[in-house]
Amino acid sequence: MKESQRRAEGAEVDFGFERVRPAEKRERVKEVFDTVAERYDLMNDLMSFGLHRAWKRLAVALGRVRPGQRVLDLAAGTGDMASLLSERTGPRGQVVVADINPRMLARARARLVDRGHVAGVSYAIGDAESLPFAEGRFHCVCIAFGLRNVTRKERALESMYRVLRPGGQALILEFSRLVLPALAPLYDAYSFRAIPELGRIVTGSAEPYRYLAESIRMHPDQSALQEMMERAGFERCRFHNLSAGVVALHRGCKL
Repeated sequence: MKESQRRAEGAEVDFGFERVRPAEKRERVKEVFDTVAERYDLMNDLMSFGLHRAWKRLAVALGRVRPGQRVLDLAAGTGDMASLLSERTGPRGQVVVADINPRMLARARARLVDRGHVAGVSYAIGDAESLPFAEGRFHCVCIAFGLRNVTRKERALESMYRVLRPGGQALILEFSRLVLPALAPLYDAYSFRAIPELGRIVTGSAEPYRYLAESIRMHPDQSALQEMMERAGFERCRFHNLSAGVVALHRGCKL
């Protein structure tokens, strides 16, 4: 490892509002998702009032994935995006369902099989910062509500760019910044009070959902993330605010 890489690896990173070493963040993020895995889908529905399903459908629709294409779904969670993508790529295409957490990946596999998504679907344990795929393999790489949990976001963006083929597209769906400041007090109260309490009731632990609220606040805003994508090499970068900026869909191309 080069000296510059060693220094970067030793520098502290955000874990919510805390500053921790990269290795500690990776371990604590794993613990968060191990804790919530069994009730992950239920909590997503409750926290977003079901809107996360509409956000994901819109992201896939704007991505215009076609039959026969190869798509990588990063930080796939329990497979919501992969299911939608598989409907578009069909059995002649390929959707690679990737997550760094084996427990979440196992749940994704079970759900996708139950839904009949077998042909053209494969699974991989993978770190977004160093994807184990050949350069130029995929027509589309997507990550939904996972980038803010990555330790080194800039490395993940560079890795996503590398595995895209020329003409390919990255889709990043992530919580972002409100564009209606008047809603901020209500949004903060919901995020920092209601959601952790809901997490305590449903999953038995409030801490993962305190981290959720904090990680959203520490994640780059719309313009900053677009600039990060451009530095990673993406072109024609743009974003779409959804639900007043609670969520943003970012798109960038490899030309």
